Amino acid sequence: MPSVLQPVTAELIAPGQQFELQNLTIGANSYRTWKNAPGSLREIFDRTEIFGDATYLVYQDERISYSQLRQEVASLSQAFIDLGIVKGDRIAIAMRNLPEWVTAFWATVAIGAIVVPLNAWWTSAELAYGVDDCDAKVLILDQERLERIAGELTRRTAVGERVVAVVRCQDDVLLRHAARLRQSKVKVLDFKSLIIPNRQRLPNIDIDPDDPATIFYTSGTTANPKGVLGTHRNICTNMMSMFFIAARNTRAYPSNRDQTGEKTANSYLLSVPLFHATGCHAILIPNTFSGAKIVMMRRWNPEQALELIERESITSFGGVPTMVFQVLSSPDLAYRNTTSVKTIGYGGAPAPPELLRRIVKHFPLSRPSNGYGLTETSAVATMNAGEDYLSKPDSAGPALPIVDIRCVRQDGTDAEPYETGELWIKGPNVVAGYWNNSDATQAVFTNGWFHSGDLAYLDDERYVYIVDRAKDILIRGGENISSIEIENVIFEHQAVADVAVIGIADLVFGEEVAAVVRLHPQTWLDPEELRKHVASRLAGFKVPKYVFFYDAELPRNPAGKILKRQLRLEMTTKLTQS
Repeated sequence: MPSVLQPVTAELIAPGQQFELQNLTIGANSYRTWKNAPGSLREIFDRTEIFGDATYLVYQDERISYSQLRQEVASLSQAFIDLGIVKGDRIAIAMRNLPEWVTAFWATVAIGAIVVPLNAWWTSAELAYGVDDCDAKVLILDQERLERIAGELTRRTAVGERVVAVVRCQDDVLLRHAARLRQSKVKVLDFKSLIIPNRQRLPNIDIDPDDPATIFYTSGTTANPKGVLGTHRNICTNMMSMFFIAARNTRAYPSNRDQTGEKTANSYLLSVPLFHATGCHAILIPNTFSGAKIVMMRRWNPEQALELIERESITSFGGVPTMVFQVLSSPDLAYRNTTSVKTIGYGGAPAPPELLRRIVKHFPLSRPSNGYGLTETSAVATMNAGEDYLSKPDSAGPALPIVDIRCVRQDGTDAEPYETGELWIKGPNVVAGYWNNSDATQAVFTNGWFHSGDLAYLDDERYVYIVDRAKDILIRGGENISSIEIENVIFEHQAVADVAVIGIADLVFGEEVAAVVRLHPQTWLDPEELRKHVASRLAGFKVPKYVFFYDAELPRNPAGKILKRQLRLEMTTKLTQS
């Protein structure tokens, strides 16, 4: 760790300080934890009482105060109990970023139920899989998701009555689907009907730090997504880690704004989906705890982002590197006042050094940072910022004080500095496993250590450098995509004899999906037909941008595994030469 960070970190984590550490045994393993972290998400929500009528959410022309939020959450949480929801039951949310998403989240965790954020971009079959896998008792949907999943729900019979509460839905659409779904033991309600005025107090529910709180689905090496089961401790740990990062960066790398004493109210532009750990754990929860204003975007658009930055005096924005690149490349950048921006943070995908250079040029008073984490680490595990980031722009930074990291060889021994191995992570932010999937849990968790599937090395200061992925996934714009899932769909096409799905480097999205296809003899397939075939079964972000036809057998190692690195190099060369 560079000398500038060592004394600052030591000061922040010292006994009696805000970020003091303590050792705890959780289950069978011992961890360093934040001593002053809240014990549950319920405690975080209770704190919002001190913010009164301050603005909490901004969505288009709507403004919701903290006091209004508290009233709506108190009412909705009681409505959930009236519907028979008890501690540990699952409530699924499938919608774009809307204020109701936030209300449903807090009302669920406040009564000890488990929030299951489903990917709003999923197809009907993918959404139905998530609902069935977690056995959700209540579904909170917007109109688009209702239209998408209604047909699947009519073909399924729930074990018990399932309730669907629909947000911002036209009356005729609501009535039509309510009549159809009633025959499948699904009760359809207008979400507004669950918000009863004058309910001011939350139900009294005891919540333990290690009670489950969320199930986020993530793609991996199998066709079906896995439900990552996060606890209140996991998520509250991440929140404290975010505050530690901010405090460390302010103290270690003061900006001109700090030196002049300029202070502005915190206002965060929420540009990433809440159904990802980044949007929920790293943005929604810390900003709620600190009383910040959260400006919601229903759909990402860089020009609208710049308009909101100017209009709402946004102090922080980011998400995945893709979004920051698009803001910096927008023709509107030169015409918008962006001087309120203090921090630009991103993660979820590799960030090229060119991005840092552009940020420094256009936002000289901001503190850019790039973090590394996964859904299984409840968001952030490492962070690079300030002068460190300028000197090591291709590094994901050092581990947080409560996180242990290892680079592990195939034989299970630790790699030497600068030697590549699989990155293993341990800490109170790391989840215990996957929902109802003991095989997947045992495959990647060892005595509290999570096997990330990312190939990395540590330098002599223990900064992390991500090299590649050991798991068969690619990351497009922050979305984890299972290569196997797409390959299984492509194999269903009668013209396809063999296929490999790989990621092709892309400046904006990090990676784009590419399919390398070998056809059966004497067959022909148009690339667009193949894309339509995939689009009919999978979400749009999984559809290959590139389709390459391979005349020979796909290259394999002696064990029969396709050599995807070789294919990636060949196809990248082919694109460069075309």
